[in-house]
Amino acid sequence: MEIGFMYILECNDGSFYVGSTYDLARRMNDHQDGLGANHTKKRLPVRLVYYEEFQRIDLAFYREKQIQGWRREKKIALINACEQELPLLSESYSIRRDWFD
Repeated sequence: MEIGFMYILECNDGSFYVGSTYDLARRMNDHQDGLGANHTKKRLPVRLVYYEEFQRIDLAFYREKQIQGWRREKKIALINACEQELPLLSESYSIRRDWFD
């Protein structure tokens, strides 16, 4: 099996795009050339802000789907290597808000 990459791009409007690929360099070129996803081609240029490498592409795809479900704040914590914040950001907003009242 081929290795895979899960990656996060920041678009020029500040939004994030999460994807997975076999060839990260080629996929980045595709995105920059407007040949990537609809989300990125409308928000060029894009910037690679995070990636993880996996031994198999299916694991990268699974991680992509996991992170796509995350709120923006949790993605930012991952990008900024603030792993200690991830569990707190996994709690629902209503539960977290009660902690600070």
